[in-house]
Amino acid sequence: MNGSKSNDNLTLCFVMAIIAVNTRLLISGRVDGISRFAVETLRRIVKAHPEHTFYFLFDRRFSDEFIFSSNVKPLVIWPQARHPLLFRFWFEKRIPIVLKKIKADVFVSPDGFLSLASDVKQLAVIHDLNFEHFPQYLPNHIANYYRRYFPLFAHKASKIATVSAFSKQDICERYHVKEDKIDVVYNGVSNIFTPISAEMKLQIQRQYSQQTPYFIYAGTLHPRKNMVNLMKAFDGFKTKTLLPHKLLLVGNKMWWTKEMQQAYNEMKHKHDVIFMGVVSDSEMAHLMASAEAMVYVSFFEGFGIPVIEAQSCDVPVICANTTSLPEVAADSAILVHPNNAEEIAQAMQSVLEENTKNTLIEKGRENVLRFSWNKTAALFWESIEKTLHV
Repeated sequence: MNGSKSNDNLTLCFVMAIIAVNTRLLISGRVDGISRFAVETLRRIVKAHPEHTFYFLFDRRFSDEFIFSSNVKPLVIWPQARHPLLFRFWFEKRIPIVLKKIKADVFVSPDGFLSLASDVKQLAVIHDLNFEHFPQYLPNHIANYYRRYFPLFAHKASKIATVSAFSKQDICERYHVKEDKIDVVYNGVSNIFTPISAEMKLQIQRQYSQQTPYFIYAGTLHPRKNMVNLMKAFDGFKTKTLLPHKLLLVGNKMWWTKEMQQAYNEMKHKHDVIFMGVVSDSEMAHLMASAEAMVYVSFFEGFGIPVIEAQSCDVPVICANTTSLPEVAADSAILVHPNNAEEIAQAMQSVLEENTKNTLIEKGRENVLRFSWNKTAALFWESIEKTLHV
């Protein structure tokens, strides 16, 4: 690693650095949430900084789609780390050896997991602390691991990046971390999320919603996402308005609970709920752009990317008035209390009114200008540079 003094006297300017990145969540066909952040930022960063060498550390065979540039060197580190015992082995035994062997200047971890056993400078991206607030929504062994180790990761980190001012404050208060250690690096929105023609909308509705207008939810079908009240609200909306609208739930049913199943079973209009499962990125963009509105009423979010994806498609948004969502949506969405199904149902009715809908679309267009993956990548790179110079 070579360096020279910078003129602005802020930092040492590295001519070439060896940057190791935890890329174990980059799995073909399974890019969402944290891995979406990693893909969108790393793709831009490695191309923008050919002077540096990036080692991508995978825990399984990788897809070439993630080797974004010639300055990326992939390494597969055995074993696959998908259980707390293997988390510890991978990060505490295997990673320190690799970092030492490649002479890494910094270890960057987009999923927040660090190596407590390594002395290499480390940057953790801690997206949120949902596991601290809602540990009951995770398997016990996972929740226990997160709650034991993430405080240690937060203090071990040379720097931390997170995706909202809300999450920054949460990390500071919960883990007693100084504010100047944490950078806010907002998420972005892909340019595939864009308005489509009325003709295309009708085609999508013919294909997916029985030629009927629909509300959309996008994300894992998880209790933290407030699926019970969403279904109750939709049922109330249907009963009150007698409108033909459907509800499309787009996402994995991996966290489907008995309570969620009971709420669905008790719906009068369950036949108007369409479970889409996991769809491709292009399919998701078309489904989003063809919706009447996005309903995103999670109990807890570190950011809430679907809010700005919908707004990029000129689709009005209803979202919860809690955690990061008011920060991300500002005044461009109808904010509702996530525990009040009647309030959510009323918002679903209000968002269909022409004046309200047009106002939300216009405000959404302005709001989404605050976010882009180019901005995210630039800010993330600044955090990496700061970590190099700590």
